[in-house]
Amino acid sequence: MLSDIIQRFAQIADHQAILTRYPFPDRRQAWLDRLQLNIPELQCLDALSEAGGAQYQAPAVDVRPKGIAPQGDAQGIAAIAEAARREPGGIQTPAQLALQSAQAHSNLHAFIELAGETQIAEQAQAARERFQDGLQVPLLAVPVAVKDLMSVRGFHLTGGSGGPTTGAEATDAVAVQRLRSAGAIIVGTTNLHELAYGITSVNPHFSAVVNPRSADHIPGGSSGGSAAAVAAGIVRAAIGTDTAGSIRIPAACCGVVGFKPTYDAISRQGAMDLGPTLDHLGPITQSVDDSALLFSVMAGLPAQVPERLADLQGVRVGIPRRYFFEPLAADVSRAMDAAIARLKADGAELVHIDIPGVQEASALQFATLCSEATAIHWERLLARPDSLGEDVRVRLEIGQLFPAIWYTRAQGARKSLAQNFQSAMQGIDILLTPTLRTTAPPNGTKSLQVGDTQMPLHAAVTSLTLPFNLTGMPAISLPCGTGDNGLPVGLQLAALHNHDWRLLAVAARAELLLKDSYQ
Repeated sequence: MLSDIIQRFAQIADHQAILTRYPFPDRRQAWLDRLQLNIPELQCLDALSEAGGAQYQAPAVDVRPKGIAPQGDAQGIAAIAEAARREPGGIQTPAQLALQSAQAHSNLHAFIELAGETQIAEQAQAARERFQDGLQVPLLAVPVAVKDLMSVRGFHLTGGSGGPTTGAEATDAVAVQRLRSAGAIIVGTTNLHELAYGITSVNPHFSAVVNPRSADHIPGGSSGGSAAAVAAGIVRAAIGTDTAGSIRIPAACCGVVGFKPTYDAISRQGAMDLGPTLDHLGPITQSVDDSALLFSVMAGLPAQVPERLADLQGVRVGIPRRYFFEPLAADVSRAMDAAIARLKADGAELVHIDIPGVQEASALQFATLCSEATAIHWERLLARPDSLGEDVRVRLEIGQLFPAIWYTRAQGARKSLAQNFQSAMQGIDILLTPTLRTTAPPNGTKSLQVGDTQMPLHAAVTSLTLPFNLTGMPAISLPCGTGDNGLPVGLQLAALHNHDWRLLAVAARAELLLKDSYQ
């Protein structure tokens, strides 16, 4: 028997296709089947109050560091750049090695398009000329992979979707252009969950991305190809996008670092939208230093790594046990306890906090993303729906069923949620949570047993990351141990708006403290 709320959506569906002139009313049952997975979110939205009518608006961005942090010892991608400065004749070598590695790991389906030899040579020459002209090239010779959701000159932009494509892009997205100006060499565009609208990176057009840690488990999404390329050692640095966790989720699944900065700290110009009020750009890397260096370049800041903390004395770490730690898989819970203990032993002051309204976050995300994504891709849905994979098509289709009042109420509730985070974190430097409630789920999983709770896959995977998309707060995932199955566990740290460098400094210290907990 259909629930009351699904019956109401069935009535809406009978009329909505006429109202929107969507010419595929025979898809009605697919819409209702998909909505069955989201009954908790729908019920929450149905009960949502007016929230005072106030609408969420992202705060102004100012992520300039308070004083320039020292570069420190050249490690990771900084070491690649330093070696190239000593031997400018070999600037193209790291990129060539990355291409060879990508070809050797073609079974991972991490890339949609790889650079050709001519492209590598031209990029290397341009970087060499900038270096010889005395310009700052902190990423000189560093090979970088870019998620195929942003414009990269000389590469096709597919968004991981099917259908006809235009020629190669003539311009770069702003973030990509800044990488090139810093001397980086783009070696390829990475595979993703189609249109960035999913968490498994099972792509019907370019094959499913394989998790290098375990081919039997998802790599996470939507930036699965970027995370797989870094985890496999093809590149040390890749660029992703994050709308509900799409940088941090694959980073956690693959055991690497994924950083989502403050909303719009990195320009989204030249990147395909999915949910414009939720979308973020950021790096996926092998270390926090590497993420910070890429972030600083893409944000148009002086290139730098985080401040070096000798310990965590004076750092107040908020632990929101309610919602973020309930439920958790037992092995994730143990890894969290061990990580928290190490931070405490290093001097961190642990403060247990509560964030009112966070239990509504999944519903607010659902209403916001479904409405925005459908609006963004409506013409594609009308013109060539058969070019879309079934999972993405049905998610775009159900967006037309949402009442406008639900969307506006959700934005009011977002404003309240952001204020609640702000209030709860007064005097708190960093928030600490798991990234995922479990380790990477097995391929083909539809639902997960998390502790004593059975959860749909989407809820188990995104519920801990999406609050920071709704609020636009910076958040980072780094490995902090392994589960019973040997797969990585992700630790998520977050901070208030524009506190990106404080977050990165604490994350770098946490990375050092936890480095022997995961191999």
